[in-house]
Amino acid sequence: MGVLAAILLGAVQGVTEFLPVSSSAHLILVRQLFGKDAAQLGMAFDVACHVGTLFAVAAYFRHDLIEMAAALPGVFSHDPDGPTRRLRLVAIGTVPAIILGLLLAGGIEDRLRTPLVASAMLALGALLFFWVERVGSRKRDDTTLTVGEGVAIGVAQAVALVPGVSRSGATITMGMFLGMTRESAARFSFVLGAPAIVAAAGHEGLHLMKAGMAPGDATIFLLGMGTSAVVGYAAIKYFLRYLTSHSLAAFAWYRLVIAAIVVGWWLAN
Repeated sequence: MGVLAAILLGAVQGVTEFLPVSSSAHLILVRQLFGKDAAQLGMAFDVACHVGTLFAVAAYFRHDLIEMAAALPGVFSHDPDGPTRRLRLVAIGTVPAIILGLLLAGGIEDRLRTPLVASAMLALGALLFFWVERVGSRKRDDTTLTVGEGVAIGVAQAVALVPGVSRSGATITMGMFLGMTRESAARFSFVLGAPAIVAAAGHEGLHLMKAGMAPGDATIFLLGMGTSAVVGYAAIKYFLRYLTSHSLAAFAWYRLVIAAIVVGWWLAN
């Protein structure tokens, strides 16, 4: 059962990391369904699954990442070109998530990682999707973003530390509010998430090294990581294709339905 839970949680992570429906909320809910078999797979397992989605990002955006790496020497230039500008914006946008993650991650894990908090944030995010679809001009891409706008998207990513917010949902919403197209906002969101995932994995990895791993944990972690990588790659590919001709409305309604189900379950119990 532990193996099945690991595979399912990895698949859930792979899909929901990139779709704007909150991976943390879904992992919490799936754990509730699996009970003790999934409860033993704590935050360290979640980070392993996040590393899997990092592999998905690296594979799908490999050309963009190679261009950005080659542009590193010019990151402080006065008038950066496309890849250099994107690299600078990613660096700037990563800072808020790292700062808030270091300051608040423990409190968030202790107090906010609950089904009710996740459902409330799912509903709030849905309302923001409907709103930004009405007010966003959807004409820009990331090459026109200013430093201040990069910071704004970074703050949106930091807010997604709260379960149920959705990192991709928050950053895509902010990008669209700033006038970006849905697809451009999503592409920038996925690349922006890579450093934050690396930082989270490194932070949790230190705790894991100190605590050690129980027999069989390595296999479980690898299963979750591999599943999230494969499923995550497919999610990126088809979600970007979907956004070229569809709005966020379907994801907003989905979030509202899941939030209502969670609240109903909580009241019934």
